[in-house]
Amino acid sequence: MGIRPMRSITSLLTSDRGVTAIEYGLIAALIAVAIIAAMSLVGAEVQNTFDIWTNAVRNAVQGAQGEGGS
Repeated sequence: MGIRPMRSITSLLTSDRGVTAIEYGLIAALIAVAIIAAMSLVGAEVQNTFDIWTNAVRNAVQGAQGEGGS
């Protein structure tokens, strides 16, 4: 083994860039888990709200069709 490969290995072992990338990756993963958990908790409530609005619009359209019929 020559001097050059030894310096490459030494620089890889002492570099902080890889550690920083791993830290950012872990932070991003934790944020993603928190977002998924929050959406799971409020998902049913949001679905219920959309169902209420859908039914209200459907009833309004059907009522309007019944009033203006032939």
